Order: sequence, then structure tokens, then C-alpha cells
Amino acid sequence: MSTPIEPLVEQAITYLRESRHTVALTGAGISTPSGIPDFRSPRSGLWDNVDPLEVASIYGFTHNPQAFFDWVHPLLQTIFAAQPNPAHTALAALEQHGPLQAVITQNIDLLHTRAGSQIVHEVHGHLRQATCQDCRYQANTSDILPEFLTTRQIPRCAQCQGVLKPNIILFGELLPGRVMRAAQREAHQCDLMLVAGSSLTVAPACDLPQVAKMNRARLVIVNYNETHVDHMADLVIRADVAEVLPQLAAPFIPQ
Repeated sequence: MSTPIEPLVEQAITYLRESRHTVALTGAGISTPSGIPDFRSPRSGLWDNVDPLEVASIYGFTHNPQAFFDWVHPLLQTIFAAQPNPAHTALAALEQHGPLQAVITQNIDLLHTRAGSQIVHEVHGHLRQATCQDCRYQANTSDILPEFLTTRQIPRCAQCQGVLKPNIILFGELLPGRVMRAAQREAHQCDLMLVAGSSLTVAPACDLPQVAKMNRARLVIVNYNETHVDHMADLVIRADVAEVLPQLAAPFIPQ
């Protein structure tokens, strides 16, 4: 029999009420209720039937950008059609009305900011801009991606016609240093870390809960599947983030 989640939710609310500095760490699982596939689920993961190193590494992009754009085209269609779900809006509410100070996300889909979250550390990059691989010109994706979605042609730089790469982190690239330092700082400073929809398998983001615990923060994990730090957590809720997070936020929202 599965454990009823109501007592676990109540305990998590107690932790939030006792917290002065909560930080959320989110992964692909917080966006799957919005229709965006994750990377590893059987039959729905983004790595099904492709070699990640060919389509989503900086080496592969440099040598064959068309393979990347062919792979990413349906994903971008899905992302731009997606809407924030109740889990995203719950975190925005916890930031506005509760103890949440920041969101650290592994997602590139911008749904946290679209939901209203103000402080979002996107450790794997984002889709707001793209960078020319020749002259480093920065283009807004709102100016280039609609045409790409229609024509499937590789986006080109308006300055030099070089290939534009969305500002997402591919395999073989360093994470953005400023953003990662901010995320690590939050992990050091928080007294409660709420992990939502992350399998905690991708370094270095997966190490942040351990950093928080080493600094005596409480750790609450809301995820369907087990993670490698479940044994360290003060509370584990194996349920839908879009169901649980609104329950956690509800007591903090003025009526």
C-alpha cells in the first residue's frame, strides 16, 4: 500500500512555516505536467532513438548543427506551446507570500519566470537568447525562433551569418559560472531546500541538496521516483508535483 500523502504534506507545511529561507531545486519533472517530456522516461524521454553526444553536445553542434536543430525542433514547438502548471504557480506564490527566496532550476523552458517567479537561477541555460558561434552576437530568440519553427532552417546571425546557438548548456560545455555560484550560495544559506521534480542525477546540480544538508538545512523531496539522496531527506513525498506544491503554497496565500 502507498503511504497517504496528507500527513506528509502537513509536515512539509510545518517546515515551510518554520523556515526563513527556503530554496526550491526543480528538474524536468516539474514541467512534464505542462506537456514537456523529460530526458529519461521510457518511450517519452528526449534521448529515445538518438545519441545525445551527436545531437546535444557542443562538439556535435560545432560539427553538425543541422543534427541539433532537427532534434530540437519538435521540443521547441512543445516548449513554446506549453503553459505553466500549478506546480510552477505554487512556487511563484511561495516566493511572493511565503519563505521561498529563490528557485534553482535545471530546466530551460522559462516556465518559472512565466509563472511569476522573480529569482530563478537557470543552471542549464535558457531560451531567451542565442549566441553567434563566430562573432558572439546575442540575438533574442523571439526574433529568430518563430522563423526556424516554420522553415526548419538553421538560424543565422544578422551581423555575420554565423550559426546561432540557443543559450542552453550542451554536453561538453561549462555551466554558467555566475549562475552556478548563485545557486551554490543559496544552497549554503537556506534553512530548507525543496526539491521538486528532479531525479538528482545530473551534476553538479544534483550535489546542491547535500550542500544544503551539510549546512544544517532541512531537505524535502517531492518526486515520483527515488533519488540518491532520499536517505538524507527529512521528508520524501512520492507524488505529482502539480498536486503537492499547490497544497504546500495554499496556507501562505492571502484569502
